[in-house]
Amino acid sequence: MTSPTASAEAAELQQPFPWPRPAIDPPAAYGWLRENAPIRRVELVDGQPGWLITRYDDVRELLADPRVSSDASIPGYSLLGAPRPPGKDLSFLRSDPPYHTVFRRMLGKHFAMKRVQAMRPRIQDLVDETIDRLLARQERPVDLVEHFALPIPSTVLSWLLGVPPEDRSFFNKASEDLLARGNPDIPDSEERSAAARIEMMQYIAKLSDERLALDEPGDDMLGDMAKAVKAGTISREAMINSGVTLLVAGHETTANMTALGTAILLQHPDQLAEMKATPELRAGAIEELLRFLTIVHLIVVRVAKEDIEIAGQVIPKGEAIIPLNFSANRDDAHYSDPDTFDIHRAPRDHLAFGFGIHQCMGQPLARLELDIIFETLFRRIPDLHLATEAENLPYKTYAPINGLTGLPVTW
Repeated sequence: MTSPTASAEAAELQQPFPWPRPAIDPPAAYGWLRENAPIRRVELVDGQPGWLITRYDDVRELLADPRVSSDASIPGYSLLGAPRPPGKDLSFLRSDPPYHTVFRRMLGKHFAMKRVQAMRPRIQDLVDETIDRLLARQERPVDLVEHFALPIPSTVLSWLLGVPPEDRSFFNKASEDLLARGNPDIPDSEERSAAARIEMMQYIAKLSDERLALDEPGDDMLGDMAKAVKAGTISREAMINSGVTLLVAGHETTANMTALGTAILLQHPDQLAEMKATPELRAGAIEELLRFLTIVHLIVVRVAKEDIEIAGQVIPKGEAIIPLNFSANRDDAHYSDPDTFDIHRAPRDHLAFGFGIHQCMGQPLARLELDIIFETLFRRIPDLHLATEAENLPYKTYAPINGLTGLPVTW
């Protein structure tokens, strides 16, 4: 591991957390914390105290600990500066069992392996059609984020939610605007994102009410949630909130993974050539991309429901816990040479999807999409390459989800 300089450590540690990141790598202080203070109490951007957990073993242990809560209503839970929704937070991401379990059981079946694999032909057609449009464009370079990475996961999610085909262009555009928040290249990014969230909430509310008016609401995710509302298991508000949550969680992660993964592979041409020549390496290469990039680098924050002792340190009841899966995935006590990208590593135990009862239920779909995307993209455009220097790529150093605001490519 390369240790950060003392000045870099001091500069970051003295600032309220979270800290900005240099391009795609974790903040320099993470490595120092793993070696010197793996369970560290800091000030968060909202002024609350919080505990940073930086080592792989500790992060994994705490994510599986039932004394660690995801319930945003517990005092001490921090949103790390994000606006807190009015009233009760109805997101199943920010809840504990039994409320959380209801949604896991209801929605998780849509991501079951057999069901996801049945989607392969349809996703393959979508990727091919998107590449057809990409190749038909006359101008170069082309922004791979706008014209490839964003529309694919948005369209797949529209299928799962049950968005009518005639609404998908609106759905894709609103999804893109929703994710603009904090983009320094868009002067009105905050307003644009806020307006898109309101539009999307209103749209999902309209779809929800249409389903609730039907005797048979359907078998997609909105249909299943409508049945649960009719049965009194969840509220209409929770149905709407969950629809938007699924959109953001599933769309932004896969879109950013597509763009960043493509950029990393193009910067490692020898490994890319080996992956193309030996298809059996592709699954392991995707796992390494997931580990190395850790797209959702700030997973849902936790809070201690009681005093918890870990690694010789007591975290008091009612204080925020931030399990840093990005740091854990770069822990040299768990992975050899973790800051090096290596498709032969094939690390199935990474924490890119979290761990425990809150680990991402959409991971089978994410893996399938990425498998089809990378195989098809590099097969159909074999001379694809960056149209700018890698150091000039616009990384999302400001966001809780790693990504690129644009990816100029040519061929």
